[in-house]
Amino acid sequence: MTIFEKIIAREIPAPIVYEDDLVAAFNDINPQAPIHVLIVPKKIIPRVGEATAENQATLGALLLAAGKIATQLGVNETSKGFRLVINNGQDAGETVPHLHVHLLAGRELTWPPG
Repeated sequence: MTIFEKIIAREIPAPIVYEDDLVAAFNDINPQAPIHVLIVPKKIIPRVGEATAENQATLGALLLAAGKIATQLGVNETSKGFRLVINNGQDAGETVPHLHVHLLAGRELTWPPG
């Protein structure tokens, strides 16, 4: 069981900033920006590269949740903004084999990111 599954099951305490039937979101314990929220599907998909057509609704729910969370946090406007990141595999920085979207905001985010 991944740490994200344990958070979703409330076995590990974490302040949930957003939740619906398909996803849960909570603050990253190692933030890379003033706002750093992880958006996690409740259904386990190891990584985006392993998602299938049957995961389409869950994948869409992750992005829709990101917009709702950004609005809730006051960064869903063009004068501020936010970045979404999905890591897939070790070289990309994936550390938990449970698909998740990083929502980063609260400072100017430079490009390229890594």
